[in-house]
Amino acid sequence: MASESSNSTARNTASTGSTSTTKASAGTALTLTVNGVNRTITVANTSMPLLWALRDLLGLTGTKYGCGIEICGACTVLVNNQPEKSCDMDVGSAVGKSIMTIEGLAADVDGQKAQAAWVASQVPQCGYCQSGMLMAAVGAMKAGHHGTSIMSEMSNLCACGTYQRIRKAVSSL
Repeated sequence: MASESSNSTARNTASTGSTSTTKASAGTALTLTVNGVNRTITVANTSMPLLWALRDLLGLTGTKYGCGIEICGACTVLVNNQPEKSCDMDVGSAVGKSIMTIEGLAADVDGQKAQAAWVASQVPQCGYCQSGMLMAAVGAMKAGHHGTSIMSEMSNLCACGTYQRIRKAVSSL
């Protein structure tokens, strides 16, 4: 877990320069492009999962921890418009790439469409998996899938079993 000073630094430091990696006294400074904004964080180890950098260092808690082994998909984010399980992606490998989390979805045209479909179909029950589900659906849309073909690209799990409502929502996309 990151220290409070590390959290403050990550939340309050924005970089407008190029994405870079530099060695700092307390660790390694990394600049990530998250939801269209360059953000600089300091990590003790660049093999830290991207999920923890997003949640603990940047305060973007919409991306959820589920299984930690890339099975459930609750941690899905888009990296260069491709769905990635952030629980098993090293933060160091995210440098220089565009990362979109659920918090950035409202600013994306495909994201807006998917969110509207989710609301219209009343998809969530408990909602825990839904950020990952939405990110996977939007990733499929960005890969050119539409309607029910989106489902074949989604491997996310839902403990509440809202798959029928998910299928209904994506069939409208």
